[in-house]
Amino acid sequence: MGFFSHRSRRRPDRSKFAVDGTISLWLLSLLCLTASFKCQAAEEQVSEHQVKAAFLLNFTKFVEWPEAAFGDGHSPISICVLGEDPFGSALDQIVEGEVVEGRRVVVRRIKEPPLAKQCQVLFVSPVIKDVSQILTSLGPGVLTVGEGSDNFLREGGVISFVIENRHVRFDINQGAAETEGLKLSSRLLRVARSVEK
Repeated sequence: MGFFSHRSRRRPDRSKFAVDGTISLWLLSLLCLTASFKCQAAEEQVSEHQVKAAFLLNFTKFVEWPEAAFGDGHSPISICVLGEDPFGSALDQIVEGEVVEGRRVVVRRIKEPPLAKQCQVLFVSPVIKDVSQILTSLGPGVLTVGEGSDNFLREGGVISFVIENRHVRFDINQGAAETEGLKLSSRLLRVARSVEK
């Protein structure tokens, strides 16, 4: 059974997704602790983008950023969406009121590649072209997240969402994370579908 189970007798809606059942219980606990994410959501299917939004927030809890990634000790952790935003209000609702390691978590939607220290997490929309050029232009300490295939990781992205058997999973390029000065928790690495060194 998937991480989110569907108890209705209706036929499953193919537009709904679940996190793979092999994901550890710790992730469920984190999702339930998220201020705006209701625990009853774990008992019914949620949309693909709600699951991805929850992952984006929870990635921040398992990454250690270099000090150079922030303007100062009071700067927030900014989750930026570059290009077309697939999340709608889901990401705002999940992030609302969240604090990680003493820093507020905020959402920013941007049309151009960010300036240094503007974003700590950067979700790159699949419609964005010249991804490799964008990734190499970023300042230090940016956790880059994309989706769809190995291409994003090959171009230097750190995390790529994939859909496998209607479950949202993710792959990690650990070498890219180290290049960015990011330390990924071993717990995050363990629940990834694959990890490239």
